Amino acid sequence: MNFKYDYKKPKIIAEIGCNHKGEMQIAKELIDLAKNAGAKYVKFQKRNNKELLTKEQYNAPHPVAKNSYGKTYGEHREFLEFTKEQHKQLKEYCDSIDMIYSTSVWDVTSAKEMASFNPEFLKVPSACNNNFEMLKVLRDEYKGQIQLSIGMTTKNEIEQIVKFFEETNQAKSRLLIYSCTSGYPVPAKDVSLLEINWLYENYGNRVNEIGFSGHHLGVALDIAAYTLGARWIERHFTKDKTWKGTDHGASLEPNELNDLVIALNDTYEALTFKKDEILEIEQVQRDKLKNRK
Repeated sequence: MNFKYDYKKPKIIAEIGCNHKGEMQIAKELIDLAKNAGAKYVKFQKRNNKELLTKEQYNAPHPVAKNSYGKTYGEHREFLEFTKEQHKQLKEYCDSIDMIYSTSVWDVTSAKEMASFNPEFLKVPSACNNNFEMLKVLRDEYKGQIQLSIGMTTKNEIEQIVKFFEETNQAKSRLLIYSCTSGYPVPAKDVSLLEINWLYENYGNRVNEIGFSGHHLGVALDIAAYTLGARWIERHFTKDKTWKGTDHGASLEPNELNDLVIALNDTYEALTFKKDEILEIEQVQRDKLKNRK
């Protein structure tokens, strides 16, 4: 692994996604809660549903009726969707409280809209990382970092994506890849943390950064992912896991996000070598307890 012992302070993204239930007031409250929990970054989602979905998908019922905000899946998605202007408002709100806004983009229109007000980074979800028309927009028309998850993606597909950014010499400077397993929630046996090692071995010198996007329960595995070299840790975030919707159950609540931030920052502080053979904190114990025979 080429990062060796060069640990950097972990960057923690609270992925609000659509957990705001379509309400701007809740979206801003979740930003505040993420900030209070110690996160620096929040991320939403942007979809043009009629572009993204087929007519059949749009008009079909939601697969889990109790989580639906509309009579059809399309109506459900539209209910949860913020406009371009609302996303700009969210970015401005983040700017005003020293938080960093971002969003996932799911289609060409959304990519163009979100790139227009230049967030620090934009995210490509696993479901859309083979949409090369959208990737081209992000590569050629947007200047920030491009973060991309590789859940439900073959190794050959990953190579195609990286080569696509290498065509214009932008993979090393702009592309972040997240190790990810697509599931909600994901059991520990399927999180597959050693994929982070594989990413470093194959792409550590070819992409800008490597991260971990988790959909598991708890925060222990995020600590392991960071120790393996994941520089960014992304977790879904909600105020209440029992809220109506599909992502809440696999999200962290504020106290859990705070636990994650504290644990990751403690791990960062701990991942060093001793500065001296006998540390100052040890000398007292050595003088008192060390066997002198």
